[in-house]
Amino acid sequence: MHHIKLAEGSLGEEMVWVVRRMEIDYKAPARMDDLILIETRVSEIRGARVIMAQKITCEGRLLSEARVEAVMITKEGHPRRIPDEWRNAFTGN
Repeated sequence: MHHIKLAEGSLGEEMVWVVRRMEIDYKAPARMDDLILIETRVSEIRGARVIMAQKITCEGRLLSEARVEAVMITKEGHPRRIPDEWRNAFTGN
């Protein structure tokens, strides 16, 4: 689901993803013009939040690792449960 469509109410209510918390371990620098690869996998989904693990590499060299906690909220700032369809897509079920 594209963020813009979500914000426009494609699920019946205007919602957005927000990053609630992020932890980053920097391992090595990236340089200008480096082609980097960002790998993201879902570690956990519960209620309105999803926790993702990210790795950033350049030519196989690990540059950073991150833990990202994102939450789905309404435009008023209230959390909303992640729909089962999305939950299944994230987990591959």
